[in-house]
Amino acid sequence: MAGPMEGVRVVELGVWIAGPAAGGILADWGADVVKIEPPSGDPARTFARMLGSDLPFNPPFELDNRGKRSIVIDLSREAGRDLAEKLVAGADVFLTNVRLGALERLGLDPVSVTSRHPRLIYAAVTGYGMEGPERDRAAYDISAFWARSGLAHLLTYPGREPPFQRGGMGDHGVGMAAAAGVAAALLSRSRSERGQVVSVSLLRHGVYTIGFDLNTALMWGQGIRVGTRTAMGNPCINNYVAGDGRPFWIVGLEGERHWPPLARAVGHPEWLTDPRFATGRDRATHAAELIALLDEVFAGRDLGAWAEVFATEPDFFWAPVNSVEDLLADTQFVAAGGIVEVPDGVGTTPMVAMPADFHGTPGGPRWVAPALGEHTDEVLAELGNPTAP
Repeated sequence: MAGPMEGVRVVELGVWIAGPAAGGILADWGADVVKIEPPSGDPARTFARMLGSDLPFNPPFELDNRGKRSIVIDLSREAGRDLAEKLVAGADVFLTNVRLGALERLGLDPVSVTSRHPRLIYAAVTGYGMEGPERDRAAYDISAFWARSGLAHLLTYPGREPPFQRGGMGDHGVGMAAAAGVAAALLSRSRSERGQVVSVSLLRHGVYTIGFDLNTALMWGQGIRVGTRTAMGNPCINNYVAGDGRPFWIVGLEGERHWPPLARAVGHPEWLTDPRFATGRDRATHAAELIALLDEVFAGRDLGAWAEVFATEPDFFWAPVNSVEDLLADTQFVAAGGIVEVPDGVGTTPMVAMPADFHGTPGGPRWVAPALGEHTDEVLAELGNPTAP
């Protein structure tokens, strides 16, 4: 289980989620990720306390930092900066989401580092990008990815307050983008022998997430309105509630293909010739009426019974609206490899899997997240035992 990144050395100077998420993905893929932490530790080590738990586990931190080695370096001291330089000199990748101004003060900004190490891949995760007047503006994903990108606005129903995102949503997506960028840059280096800077931003990731909407605005000069359940133009793409109170989503995107199996599944084949619902335009015109009829029908059986009916129609696409508990009990989620067992020194601990699998060079988590500075002596020994910072 070495993984496709076996032999790649990554030095991570990351805090909170976005940068460490990229490092966590690379670690699961087999890279040797050395995590530089200040004496106080990555602030993400406080997540468990922030979530109100006094348990000796920190699930958010574990997800993004398993399989890494932690070394404590005080970068405010010259000796610490010298040691960081030694680490970077022996690395293939330097990964960071520290603000650009701070990196410049430390001599670890992209221009300085790549001028000293031309074969290095420098991966920068930022809030708002590498250029522009706000390049050094502080950001978390809820500000740059969720709010400023337009994503929160597009998910806000008219007259209601913007919804809150879940923790790390933008960070984990931008972490995957950074890991993909690193992989592409390493491929390029294998051909050219030259490193390069790879940059991703939370703002750009948020915009790409809603690229469907933004590209429509760019090319047509108009937006796409926010849909509401009772006013969907296509009632075949909507959420409904079964008789046991469980919601589910039907996904009838292609009207001529998906409308007939829906009508048959709900026991109303006569709707196929009903002039109110005969075409996509007719169903849009009478959407409120059709949604009300479907609500009534779906309330007549529990979701398990509907699942059996839906299975008789190969072109009927649907999915349950799972809670976390539902998801963990979902046999397909488990079969798809959604949970991995992470060695913890005694046995294993179940955790969420990274979203990419490699079937020729399978990787996977090798150990749980390191304790603060757990590998300081080990890494120092590899560098020839320089004086500890």
